[in-house]
Amino acid sequence: MTRLLTALLAASGIALASVAGAQTMSKEAYGAEKDKADAAYKAEKERCDTLSGNAKDICQAQAKAKRDVAKADLEAQYKNTADARRDASKKKAEAEYDVAKERCDDLAGNAKDVCKKDAKAAFEKAKANVKA
Repeated sequence: MTRLLTALLAASGIALASVAGAQTMSKEAYGAEKDKADAAYKAEKERCDTLSGNAKDICQAQAKAKRDVAKADLEAQYKNTADARRDASKKKAEAEYDVAKERCDDLAGNAKDVCKKDAKAAFEKAKANVKA
């Protein structure tokens, strides 16, 4: 569980750093990158269809998270405002939390409860970092 928390926090920090240094982009480039993110999501979702059970759910959650984060980063880069960057960081935290919750579904009993609590704690910490 501590590896999951460490990975979530590290990803949040990297994401914040990458968004903070973002440059503005043209409307055409924004549209093209948005379409690219949607196409990548569709391809990943099709790949997930070969899986079953919770592995499929995790795969789909990861694909959705990648798409949502990519779009949020694009929005932040396109708008180039502090609010847009904050929204992108918040979206990343939410996406990571959704994937972490899906991973917890593989567990049972107390281990599942602990996993969900750890994921929630990492999410709350990431949200607090966004506000700071």
